[in-house]
Amino acid sequence: MTVLILVVFALGYFAIAFEHPLKVNKSASALITGVLCWTIYILFQETEAGKISVDAQLDHHISGIAAILFFLLGAMTIVELIDSHDGFDVITRRIKTTDKRKLALIVSFTAFFLSAVLDNLTTAIVMVALVSKLIGDRNDRLLFCGLVIIAANAGGAWSPIGDVTTTMLWIAERITTANIILKLILPSLVCMLVPLLFILPRLKGANVRPKEEEPENDKKTSARERNIVFFSGMTIMLLVPVFKTVTHLEPYMGMLLGVGILWVITEIVHKKKNDEEKHALSVAHALRRIDTPSVLFFFGILAAVSVLESAGILGRFSLWMDDTIGNIDVITISTGLASAVVDNVPLMAAAIGMYPLEQFATDHYFWEFMAYCAGTGGSILIIGSAAGVAVMGIEKISFLWYLKKISLPALAGYLAGAFVYMAIA
Repeated sequence: MTVLILVVFALGYFAIAFEHPLKVNKSASALITGVLCWTIYILFQETEAGKISVDAQLDHHISGIAAILFFLLGAMTIVELIDSHDGFDVITRRIKTTDKRKLALIVSFTAFFLSAVLDNLTTAIVMVALVSKLIGDRNDRLLFCGLVIIAANAGGAWSPIGDVTTTMLWIAERITTANIILKLILPSLVCMLVPLLFILPRLKGANVRPKEEEPENDKKTSARERNIVFFSGMTIMLLVPVFKTVTHLEPYMGMLLGVGILWVITEIVHKKKNDEEKHALSVAHALRRIDTPSVLFFFGILAAVSVLESAGILGRFSLWMDDTIGNIDVITISTGLASAVVDNVPLMAAAIGMYPLEQFATDHYFWEFMAYCAGTGGSILIIGSAAGVAVMGIEKISFLWYLKKISLPALAGYLAGAFVYMAIA
């Protein structure tokens, strides 16, 4: 069974990677892979109790996957609504430089620090929407998207609310807020800066922004309406981590509450307009503009990886590393590299389960290093992080393009940050 699941997973991974040569949409490949892996898992159960157990495991994983998908849908809806109101003009009009390298610095540092207070997934969605308004040339825009993924993941690693794996460690009392910020901000910054130094030389000349579809005088919304929707939307997303801290509910609940609030705000703002004008600026219209295939791709990827966890494959892999390698630094760096291929959440869950507090106490070197590696290692491949998968869907970036253009700089940054952490810890 294990071999068959791994073969199907590998074939699905291959189909996703070679989406363009095969001319098969990656969402279809991901869905087939995810469902087939679960089908194999349940068919190899010989007893009725075994099948019931697999059903229970699937239910457990579906709740986690649904939480991510609802969060993604909520964030994408708010971003689409801001975009339909031309809300990002509030920022783009203040960025005057046309120098591509200066823009890359602005985008990278903004994503890095925004991710620490928002989270890497939401930050990636917001920043890609911003990049699409700033960068006209598609090749340059894709490079900027690669920088956004790296910066968002690096920025999320040093904050308890910036990345789901760091949050897991925080909730499990493996780390404390002040210590993780103090110990990881420099390695995370290095992780972002090294790829930036690789990519900056590729960005030459002056940037040409995309042509506006409508002149300022013909825009559907006034400056007042744009400001209201932009600042309301951004405030709502920034308050999601606060909502989670206060209520202890999952972040997607806060995001969906925010969608509801913004829905009411836009209804009030546009109440005097006719139905046709209101519809184009409504949440209902924004929901129709969301890239649903990308959401299904996300589901397929997470479903496929969850089988590896439920079947014990990831757990056995962790134990094998522990027995074979033994060295904490090598195990942790390897875990980060593995998170580029499989989701970092089950890897982190396996680590928390394998190493109790009696072995590694709160704020131990191991937990801090694990937070860095699991949070940033996913940048090496585009499907290695939630931020990468979201950007992949939004900007239609191919797996192979990212592998050729971004993976090596991302790997260099990951290793450089790891060595910085080991040097200062």
